[in-house]
Amino acid sequence: MKKFRKVLDGLTTSSPVNPGGSPACGSAAGTPSATPTPRELEIHETLMSEHFQICKTVRHGFPYQPTALAFDPVQKILAIGTRSGGVRLLGRPGVDCHCQHESGAAVLQLQFLINEGALVTACADDTLHLWNLRQRRPAILHSLKFNRERITFCHLPFQSKWLYVGTERGNTHIVNIESFVLSGYVIMWNKAIELSTKTHPGPVVHLSDSPKDEGKLLIGFESGTIVMWDLRVKRADFRIYYDEAIHSVSWHHEGRQFMCSHSDGSLSMWNMRNTAKPFQVTFPHGKTQRDGRKESCKPILKVEYKTSRNSSEAFVVFSGGLSYDKAGRRPTLTIMHGKAITVLEMDYPIVDFMVLCDTPYLNEVQEPYAVVVLLEKDFVVVDLTQSNFPIFENPYPMDVHESPVTCTAYFADCPPDIIPVLYSIGAKHKKTGYSHKEWPVSGGTWTVGSQTYPEIIVTGHADGSIKFWDATAITLQMLYKLKTSKVFENPKSGDVGRSGELVEEDPYAVQMISWCPQSRIFCVVGTSAHVILYRFSKHDANTTITSLEVRLQCEMEDVISPSDTENTPCYSDPSGLSPQPQPPSPRSNTPDSARDSISCLKVKDRMIRMPPGYQAELVVQLLWIDGEPPQQITSLDLNSAYGLLAVGNCNGLAVVDYLQKTILLCMNTLELYGSADPFQRLTRSPRKNRQSTSDFCMRGLSSFYSDSKKRIRTSYQSLTELSDNQVSLDLERSKSPTSESRENSFSRSRSSSVSSIDRETKEAVTTLQFMESYGRKSDSLPTPCLWVGTSLGLVLIIPMSIPMDEQERQEDPVTVAPAGTVLMLKGSILRVSFLDCGGALIHSPYEVWRDQQAPADPDRPRKRKLVNFSPSSSQEASGDCHLAVVCSERQAKVFLMPTQACLYVHNITESSFVLRADVVSVCNSVGLACFCANGHIMTLSLPSLRPLLDVNYLPQTDMRIARTFCFTNGGQALYLCSPTEIQRITYSQEMCDNLQEMLGELFTPIETPEAQNRGFLKGFFGGNSQTFDREELFGEASAGKGSRSLAQHIPGQGGMEGMKAAAGGVVGELARARIALDERGQRLGELEERTALMMTSAETFSKHAHEMMLKCKDKKWYQF
Repeated sequence: MKKFRKVLDGLTTSSPVNPGGSPACGSAAGTPSATPTPRELEIHETLMSEHFQICKTVRHGFPYQPTALAFDPVQKILAIGTRSGGVRLLGRPGVDCHCQHESGAAVLQLQFLINEGALVTACADDTLHLWNLRQRRPAILHSLKFNRERITFCHLPFQSKWLYVGTERGNTHIVNIESFVLSGYVIMWNKAIELSTKTHPGPVVHLSDSPKDEGKLLIGFESGTIVMWDLRVKRADFRIYYDEAIHSVSWHHEGRQFMCSHSDGSLSMWNMRNTAKPFQVTFPHGKTQRDGRKESCKPILKVEYKTSRNSSEAFVVFSGGLSYDKAGRRPTLTIMHGKAITVLEMDYPIVDFMVLCDTPYLNEVQEPYAVVVLLEKDFVVVDLTQSNFPIFENPYPMDVHESPVTCTAYFADCPPDIIPVLYSIGAKHKKTGYSHKEWPVSGGTWTVGSQTYPEIIVTGHADGSIKFWDATAITLQMLYKLKTSKVFENPKSGDVGRSGELVEEDPYAVQMISWCPQSRIFCVVGTSAHVILYRFSKHDANTTITSLEVRLQCEMEDVISPSDTENTPCYSDPSGLSPQPQPPSPRSNTPDSARDSISCLKVKDRMIRMPPGYQAELVVQLLWIDGEPPQQITSLDLNSAYGLLAVGNCNGLAVVDYLQKTILLCMNTLELYGSADPFQRLTRSPRKNRQSTSDFCMRGLSSFYSDSKKRIRTSYQSLTELSDNQVSLDLERSKSPTSESRENSFSRSRSSSVSSIDRETKEAVTTLQFMESYGRKSDSLPTPCLWVGTSLGLVLIIPMSIPMDEQERQEDPVTVAPAGTVLMLKGSILRVSFLDCGGALIHSPYEVWRDQQAPADPDRPRKRKLVNFSPSSSQEASGDCHLAVVCSERQAKVFLMPTQACLYVHNITESSFVLRADVVSVCNSVGLACFCANGHIMTLSLPSLRPLLDVNYLPQTDMRIARTFCFTNGGQALYLCSPTEIQRITYSQEMCDNLQEMLGELFTPIETPEAQNRGFLKGFFGGNSQTFDREELFGEASAGKGSRSLAQHIPGQGGMEGMKAAAGGVVGELARARIALDERGQRLGELEERTALMMTSAETFSKHAHEMMLKCKDKKWYQF
């Protein structure tokens, strides 16, 4: 607890308020204000640096660029590997874990140690890793780096501790899973093939042990060579030389035959009794041509051959194999069951698939029940138990990227009733036809933690859709989907016109969203310079959407001077409630013609039936002017208590009364200042940068979804700088150490002194905030105000007069009069928030939600119920003032209102700039959270702006992260870490401490199912009479040590970290004991090796001594 005594004379203990260069804070037009009288403020700040710590919590969405798939049939846990070295582990809903290889190398293959709580990953840097899954945050126990050979395939038999590793050179090595060292047993490629063979067989593409005899290893080479290697006698039982390249091999459970898939689209069946030729070759999708030959087909990349008890016919599942002449066909998965062939078309290319079976034993009837299909951008599970093969409803949020995500918003501690309401509405529109069986990936355990509160994530997408997600308790579940494109007419092919030049392929792309959960009013900003206002209703409605058109124009041919402008807003006639009012622009000299005064999109002008949920009420569109498209909207704010909506862009500001459907204010930025403009604007040519201004707002915002996707032209608050000196800015980008690629990183050239206005002829509105505040220093009571922040670091306060009576509010006009009050900071303004004089956050007033479409009740008329958090009502002792927290790209300041004196100032960064800033509630207090372009996450205390946290969290910040990063209350934040995944993080120490309780358990103790009794006759005639001891063959005693130069063992860091992370539960104790036993066993093994060497040396010495004694026994002394 800390007591601050502040004298309101513009001085601060944090840093000098006005070190030089810019006018003093708290002045209206750059001149120092009169010294206020001293006043004592008691601010009790409870936030300390120990309250903060950065930690990743959970990752949602589809794993980006997947490469591999694995499944544990006993634990029922699924693993997906990615090209960037990530591993995603999935179980029942709530059990979702993301792991990352530090090297970032692509994951080539995954192998579960079935029912052991461990996973082996093979990566593209030729390294094997053993992951411990018996803790909530998996960690690497061992790694083995191959130096001279490249890993191509791995196979781990069930209940075996020896891993077979095939390499690009055609050799097969054997790794001990427990110690993670190579065995001296090696199957060299030249031993596997016949000596007479003159060509190399190619890389190993398949390894599997025979279900009939574990001592036989089937090795498949890429060239088409197949070798059955007898591990006991170290020679080949048989060799098969096939003409077509092999992609995969699958055994029949009895071990008498196996099936191969080939590059020509064929499947070959081989019998163990006669391996001279296949007893069956089929082209499942190849038709016989007139000349008798089969038409050429694409390769079958993988095949699985599974048997079932209930049917004598086996299941054959494979991917690929379509004929080449069928161009444009989608990727397919084919299921052959007897004579029935079912072809399932997929939306994306198939990366991998697995048939899920009841038993983990390969020599038992497999009984397949589902197929897991991993696509490039989706994840599908097919039910094999029903004849029509329906798919399971996916419980994971794998469709975040259904359309590219263009913006995000995060709301913590929402009203508790909003989630059930959204879910009930969204459930009515869910797809049907799913399998009725339980989701097969059901492993792990998860319970809702004790510290949970309602959380909602909202994502905006390139196709104009909005998705509401329930993010409570680190899960993610879709609640409701809204399509904004339904508000507009479908553009005709010949009627696109100039709008196509602006919006390209995504005219409805969501650029910004504003949501008031209390009033349930939702606002969407689209890339076609449009704003849509929605109201929520539980009832359907037939209504007409009102459309307002706004002309925001900024002419640059005039010399801007104080005498040139007037503080006269553009009022619309309150009596004219026309759906298409067009107030005149203050500087419009061009007549409104169809050629120039057009909008990018056409709103539906007919009666529309709207289903329950969010229903569009109003659309505001910016118009083309003088053949120029409208500038992108850069800022938005909505206040349900005032019934007002404000939008700003590079040209100016517009304020809309959405209750009366009128435009209250439409002015360019320069006119808002009036005589209070602190800058002397220079004369500019009207055409000098006309072409570049539209593109400049979008510079650097590339398509982050795919290379083929055209750019989504959308702006970002901190990237809306307009400059004539385009060359110098690009040079600054090239000089920046993080500007290797403009697609992935960025920097910015900006003069440190905002008085250098000659480079920046346009001033964008970057921040808007409605609040009960003081528009002038002389005000004694707070009134509704609009705070306007600009890209030049200026803050304008615009007071408003709003009728309080509900009837008067519907009829009387709202007056808006810019007062000329100006506050100044360095850099573009990002955030404005308010505190009372006790340091508590003041929320904006809002209207309590009421369903306007509900049937009228004469006994209970629907009236507006407003909740106001004015400073005068928030406290008694200091009811005549409040604090304004203003944060820009460079610095943060705290002002006392209404005196406008600057109490505190803190320069956040000099080398970079802030991308996102929010005043958040954390640990029962409030603080300022900032995210910088250089990847730093910072927190500052309020109101003193003391630095509490500064962590270099993301060294490389790309444009996708910059656009989607957002903070919320409770010490949480999120960003789009890939085009398909949302990463949630926490910066709260309390949540980091409780994270273990919130995460799911991946491993649950389950008894391994017993093997079936094969029966006397099958055991007698079926072989496998010999017991196969792999330890005896591969152990060091018989095979010797593996080559140290071939593979290097790297101890993992997961031992101690894993114990610390899992120390809270029984599984943690098991993991601790297991790791301790491993380490003890390793030490005992080393001691045993040293003892054995000493014993061998002693025996050798004794032997030599005995021989010497026998040799010299009969000799006389003189014979020596």
